[in-house]
Amino acid sequence: MAKARARTVARKVKDKWKAKTWYNVLAPPSFDNVTVADALADSPDSLINRVTEVSLQDLTNDFRKSHIKLYFKIQKVEEGNAHTQFVGHTLTSDYLRRMVRRRKSKIDGVYDVTTRDEAIIRVKPFATTDKRVQNSQKKIVREAMKKTLYDEAKASTLSEFVKDILDGKTGSDIYKNCKTLYPVKRIEIYKTELLSPPTIMIEDKKPETEETEETKEPEKKEKKKAKKAEKEEVAESEPAIKEEIPEEKLQAEEKPKKKTKVKAKKPAKKAVKKETKSTTKKTTSKKAKKPAK
Repeated sequence: MAKARARTVARKVKDKWKAKTWYNVLAPPSFDNVTVADALADSPDSLINRVTEVSLQDLTNDFRKSHIKLYFKIQKVEEGNAHTQFVGHTLTSDYLRRMVRRRKSKIDGVYDVTTRDEAIIRVKPFATTDKRVQNSQKKIVREAMKKTLYDEAKASTLSEFVKDILDGKTGSDIYKNCKTLYPVKRIEIYKTELLSPPTIMIEDKKPETEETEETKEPEKKEKKKAKKAEKEEVAESEPAIKEEIPEEKLQAEEKPKKKTKVKAKKPAKKAVKKETKSTTKKTTSKKAKKPAK
């Protein structure tokens, strides 16, 4: 009886892996909807609110940004694709350790910033110095960091603000403002956290470089066509020029003949000069002999 029960239990157990399916996890539109990872789940609902960790190097193929880790949360699933939203980023621990050394100060800050599309994001920057700093000087640097972050967040959307942070633009802006107050060595934003998603839909500004490139492409094509047409016209006119060249060559051949005649006459002039020299010598000799008589 026990063996029969075991067999019935074994028949009822199903393989859970066969029931699951693979889904493509896509990055947000600000990151060009690149495939981030593949997720395995029983149903689409079980994927929602999952968080995936990706290096920025995998998205941009830039080795210099391998120390940046991005976090994306799955919001919805459509036709086997899981769409995500940016949740935050951090820097690797080994990269942070290289920034801070002995006999140097590290100035941290935590600021909750609201963007133009009313998204709230927590930003955590830090600054490093060449030597120890007093608390009053740290306070001045923190106020400068706070002011620049608030101003940049109000003027840009969430995707633009995050892009500037990852590219290092906000860090360089904070560095410029802090350097006038105290000689800071370096500033990095080591962590961000999205506290609330954007509530207003605002289209991101397209970069001017893309527009200029799009306008330049048709102009380049037109210039290439014009150059090809000019080359064809030159190729058609070349045979007519070649036919006229023999007449010019004949005229050029006749001219050197005249020059050769002039060169032949020159030695005759030299002979005349020699004769005149000899006659002058004779006359001088005769004049010298007359007084002898």
